[in-house]
Amino acid sequence: MPFDHNDHYHRLLLRQLPAGARRALDVGCGTGAFARALADRGVEVDAVDRDAAVIAAASARGGATRIHYRQADVIELEVPPGHYDYISCLASLHHLPIDTLDRLREALAPGGVLVVLGCYRSETVRDRAVSLAAVPVNALCRLAVHLRERGSEPAPQAPVAAPNTTLADVRAYAARQLPGSSLRRLLFWRYLLVHRRAR
Repeated sequence: MPFDHNDHYHRLLLRQLPAGARRALDVGCGTGAFARALADRGVEVDAVDRDAAVIAAASARGGATRIHYRQADVIELEVPPGHYDYISCLASLHHLPIDTLDRLREALAPGGVLVVLGCYRSETVRDRAVSLAAVPVNALCRLAVHLRERGSEPAPQAPVAAPNTTLADVRAYAARQLPGSSLRRLLFWRYLLVHRRAR
């Protein structure tokens, strides 16, 4: 019964898109759902994922001439400094060293926004309480999606990995390296980190 936690937060992430944004980088784009949402708003998107199967599935969906899919590891990718108005990482940062964000920050144009919809490792009592509260809501959402999408072809799933980074780790990194950023916990085992580069 599919319920994609990342897709659930697309509208929240799109609210962070700067007015007049023209170029975006979607890191760990998977099958391209968020890249398509950005392209629908007139943004030119470089959509990157290191998994060949999901990039092939994303490319096969077509329909968005503004998206440039590329199979690549963002750690090895040449990311031009000051180039992107918007950079998104949806459930992909925990597959990478956290200091990858240093390079992504430098790739932002003045006024550009970096958004991370991240996964974190539960560590505290509060973490576990929020996780527990999410379980029944998650079950209801899964059932609703199942009833709505019965008979549809399931999309290939990107590789998953358990996060090693805690929310405290992300908060400490952001305080050091992304001054002025905001970080908040979300319900479905996610957090939202937003950093805006000064103009």
